[in-house]
Amino acid sequence: MTTETKTMPGQKSTELHARRQNAVAQGPGHVTPLYIESAKGALVKDVDGNELIDFAGGIGMQNIGHCHPKVVKAVQDAVEKVIHPCFHVMPYESYVELAEKLNELTPGDFKKKTMFANSGAEAVENAVKIARTATGRSGVLSFERAYHGRTLMTMSLTSKVAPYKKGFGPFAPETYKIQYPYYYRAPYGVTPEQLDAEVLESIERFFLAEAAANDIAAIIMEPMQGEGGFIVPSATFVKGIRALCDKYGIIMIADEIQAGFARTGKLFAMEHHGVAADLTTLSKSIAAGMPLSAVVGRAELMDAPGVGSLGGTFSGSPVSCAAGLAVLEVIEEENLVERARVIGERMQSAFRSWMDKYEIIGDVRGMGSMVAMELVKDRATKEPNKEATAYVTSTTWKNGLISLSAGIYGNVLRFLPPLTITDEQLEKGLDILEAAIADASK
Repeated sequence: MTTETKTMPGQKSTELHARRQNAVAQGPGHVTPLYIESAKGALVKDVDGNELIDFAGGIGMQNIGHCHPKVVKAVQDAVEKVIHPCFHVMPYESYVELAEKLNELTPGDFKKKTMFANSGAEAVENAVKIARTATGRSGVLSFERAYHGRTLMTMSLTSKVAPYKKGFGPFAPETYKIQYPYYYRAPYGVTPEQLDAEVLESIERFFLAEAAANDIAAIIMEPMQGEGGFIVPSATFVKGIRALCDKYGIIMIADEIQAGFARTGKLFAMEHHGVAADLTTLSKSIAAGMPLSAVVGRAELMDAPGVGSLGGTFSGSPVSCAAGLAVLEVIEEENLVERARVIGERMQSAFRSWMDKYEIIGDVRGMGSMVAMELVKDRATKEPNKEATAYVTSTTWKNGLISLSAGIYGNVLRFLPPLTITDEQLEKGLDILEAAIADASK
């Protein structure tokens, strides 16, 4: 494997970037100014011939790796037959077959049904519509630091002002934020068990003070917060949310958009908690980069909206569904659930060993290969170190590694490498990353 790099960005990327600034709105941001030419597995190549290791994976979209041959073949075969007739005009087998498989694989020992859309935000929008129709209620609860999308409803459910919400109000009514345990930043002396109990009790108080429980249609939660900083809740907390939903007749929605499809060392992250949600939203790695998302849930809930009330022109295209079927085959055939555990153990082991050398690393956490480091200016005060985080993400791509930040303070380094990454590529990426952290620590 070679990851030798030239000066970056190179001439072609620089020229393309000038064209981008002239032709494309500034709103769509990007981590690097490098323009991609091709990608395979965990390696990407830019238009100037620079090869980089990908620890971002399209923000969790490339769990089975870029351009997996099985997915490429499935897409080619599908597109030669039909590109898109619109499922609402003439349905097709790949939609039905992928729905059958997801009904079987998502957590929950009950009859399920599935619908498809294009993006994660659309999946969340539709899950809310289903919950409201099924319950006859309108309120929706989401959590502090949650990220659910950029549409009006999903932006309203998201809990980070800049860049996702600033200037875009007013927001959807009857959406509310509740607490989500952040064990690393708990008050001094408060145990995880005590924090769980306090947060769950605060939700009961919320029902008395802010919105009545019998007006709430759904609670939507990430089984591990993504954009919020890769914050992992305890199984006790997730089971407590399940119990509150059962107590008050509220629908539990699990947002598995970033955490699903083997990323956390389980096919779906909710399996770590031993909890089945009523509705599950899926996207990102569902189709290895083809636009596709899904809502999977209890059959009686999924059937609550009437005929014609859910869907969209491009929802669940036959090409994307073919890719989705291939993804499930690859995950099983290449044992990527176990590979995610191996990758995660290696990364967390490395990061924890670095804590002895670099004081800016305040916390290491994750599930499977969904792993993060939180950088701080002082371990005692835990003051967020946004500057060091930005330095690391900008330095790594200049040296051949793509990395990402996260968290409401912008001080979390998060990693989502393709699960098909080789051991050699993983170690090379860790070397580049450690060098950047060492520089940031000076």
